[in-house]
Amino acid sequence: MEGLSSLIFLAFLIAVFYFMLIRPQKKRVAQHKTLIDSVSVGDDVITIGGLHGTVSSLDEDSFDLTVSPGVNLRFVRSAIARKVTEDQAAEQREDDELASDEQA
Repeated sequence: MEGLSSLIFLAFLIAVFYFMLIRPQKKRVAQHKTLIDSVSVGDDVITIGGLHGTVSSLDEDSFDLTVSPGVNLRFVRSAIARKVTEDQAAEQREDDELASDEQA
């Protein structure tokens, strides 16, 4: 009887471990893969290092990011953290304009 309760407790711990750690991680990996597959030339993205830019070319394993006119950087595709939406892009432009006004 004691062995059965130990076995049930062990099964419970494994189930908790699965639902708290493994399953959410698999979901995040699948979402990131979907994001990487959906990126196309011309999309504004943010890398895992926080660098903002526009995708200028895509290969199977890498992409070129234009961060400023004439400045292209090459990254592996897994370095894409997220796409910038239109709302985020508008906010960024406003922040850039405010910063340039303050410097002038």
